Amino acid sequence: MNRPIPHLLVVDDDPVTVNLLEEVLSKEGYQVTTALSGEDAIILGTENIFDMIITDVRMGEKDGIEVLRSFKKISPETTVVVITAFGSIENAIEAIREGAFDYISKPFKLEEIRLTVQRALEQRRLLQENKFFRLAIVGVAAARELPDTYQFKNVIGRTPQMFHVYKTIAKVADSKSTVLLYGERGTGKELLARSIHYNSLRNDRPFIPVDCASLVETLMESELFGHVRGAFTGAHSAKRGLLEEAEGGTLFLDEVSNLNLAMQTKLLRFLQEHEIKRVGGTESIKVDVRVIAATNQSLEPLLKNGKFREDLFDRLNVVSITLPPLRERKDDIPLLANHFLQKFSQENNKNISHISPEASEILFQYSWPGNVRELEHIIERAVILSTHPIILPEDLPRKMFIETKGTEVLPAEKLLSLKEVEKRYVLKVLQETGGNKKKASEILGIDRTTLYRILEKD
Repeated sequence: MNRPIPHLLVVDDDPVTVNLLEEVLSKEGYQVTTALSGEDAIILGTENIFDMIITDVRMGEKDGIEVLRSFKKISPETTVVVITAFGSIENAIEAIREGAFDYISKPFKLEEIRLTVQRALEQRRLLQENKFFRLAIVGVAAARELPDTYQFKNVIGRTPQMFHVYKTIAKVADSKSTVLLYGERGTGKELLARSIHYNSLRNDRPFIPVDCASLVETLMESELFGHVRGAFTGAHSAKRGLLEEAEGGTLFLDEVSNLNLAMQTKLLRFLQEHEIKRVGGTESIKVDVRVIAATNQSLEPLLKNGKFREDLFDRLNVVSITLPPLRERKDDIPLLANHFLQKFSQENNKNISHISPEASEILFQYSWPGNVRELEHIIERAVILSTHPIILPEDLPRKMFIETKGTEVLPAEKLLSLKEVEKRYVLKVLQETGGNKKKASEILGIDRTTLYRILEKD
């Protein structure tokens, strides 16, 4: 018996996108209906049965999330894919938790659309065959009050590389699975681990970070598993280990590649049995802790050389996430730099509004060996040292000029007075605004009288 042709609904307030998707999906053999607003889509949903919906997020009063929520009530078996030009981790988390099958960013590749539709419809078919329509990719979690520092909004970036990270952590946050984070130093592995924890069902329990590279090898077992009184010289009393301290929460093992083989064996036993023994003790203690591990290097060479256990790797690598280095997502630099600028301006009670175009270009051209952490420290330094309402090139470290220009640049600028630097920047803003003094004053955060006074200075 032939299967019925899948009926798809495409929703977007951009007619060009709607027509393109309608043409492409119709050629794939699907029946396609279109809507140019969320309101129209919801009305169509009450009158028709759709196998799948592809909806934009940013639309009028009824956005894509509202369309998703409405269809989960009207037709819970309908598969929904959210698509938008405004990729952000908050939207990804919200869409996945509301039950979206997937989340795709514009500009998208047509092949990506085709494959996503195929996968979504195949999942729907399997669910129908098993009469299990409520299977979700991620359990829908209730809204939680989280520490601001660890909300997903602080994991910043809108490049395709970060978009993939968002979708993965959205799906894994509420699970119990171990997670292995890959990334160079300074890419934000601990921030990501904290965000996963504080957006999980364990958010009211401890998050305990452990830097495996800094643990003294002779004390490593005691630190993680604890010890009983008299277990070794100096053990005058029993001590709970970090695994016990993290009960019900998350243990973050940073630089896990530094664990020796003996500790790897003990960690593996804990992951298998969910119980530990303190050093010198015989009692097994049940512990409920989720483990998130991280490494700044590939574990493959260590596996080949027998320096890292394959069975432990398999246990840790249930879900792996790779954080890209900053040099591979340079389009995120302005977003990150402005985030840090606002943060440190507020912390230091300074009124610094933005980064000059020249300084922004230097930030963009720099190679960032220290990744996001280095960018954060450089912006903090610039905010502290700057005497202007904007960050200028001379507020940045000298090493950045040498790398980006080949030699130190702006030698004459270092000899300019503050008044002359101020006047030059005002002229630059005026040039950018086409001579509009009102707009220039607003950008500079001064009144027009002050603007004229600066321009009249010799």
